[in-house]
Amino acid sequence: MQGSANLNVMVKAARRAGRSLVKDFREVENLQVAVKGPGDFVTRADLAAENIIREELTNARPSYGWLGEETGEVAGKDPTRRWIVDPLDGTTNFLHGLPHWSVSIALEHKGEIVAGVVFDAAKDEMFVAEKGAGAWMNDRRIRVSGRRNLHEALFATGVPFGSKRTLPATMQDLAALMPQCAGMRRWGAASLDLAYVAAGRFDGYWEREINAHDVAAGMVIVREAGGLVESLHGGDRVFEKGSLIAANGEIFGRFASVLRERA
Repeated sequence: MQGSANLNVMVKAARRAGRSLVKDFREVENLQVAVKGPGDFVTRADLAAENIIREELTNARPSYGWLGEETGEVAGKDPTRRWIVDPLDGTTNFLHGLPHWSVSIALEHKGEIVAGVVFDAAKDEMFVAEKGAGAWMNDRRIRVSGRRNLHEALFATGVPFGSKRTLPATMQDLAALMPQCAGMRRWGAASLDLAYVAAGRFDGYWEREINAHDVAAGMVIVREAGGLVESLHGGDRVFEKGSLIAANGEIFGRFASVLRERA
């Protein structure tokens, strides 16, 4: 894919951060770990990756705003544009030596996500998309699946950990959906769940409690791959509502209706 200057900057930042993370992943037992909350960790590798990404993006576009998982929000001189970054989505997988985590970088313009990069450095899979230019994985065009029946569909979600308030409703979602579908996966990295929907590996994904940095890049990748993305409550206000449903257009309506019974 021949991307824009902004997308090229994003890919460069993701690759550089990914190289740093892979190096630390090989020595995961030696990582310095600090506990942020129940089941929620931050590592030296995580912080180093965010610093790398911020340096690359800020040097290239010093006027843009910033929203990072670890460093929070910083307003830019250009109020219409900001980067939304999760330097290590799937931290718990990373800490346990599971090779399923990613670097996620999105560009927001006037409240709309217009470009996204999700880099699975452990598998060397780079998912990218720009508004109007389609979605790609390692220079190969990707599309959502064409499955039309729920009983053939493979879904993904994020099951809340600890005492999160959405756990009971998510368990009810699972009870309602699992008898109607081909399977369910909980892989622990929202950005990759969305990238896999875009690539047709999953047919749909939902989560009741998300942050912008978890899903911003994945949202534009799904949409550019021909999929639909909405809030669990309907409409495009994913960040405001803090929930998300994504699927191919053939099954989105039925998939969403099952989940929205408990919205």
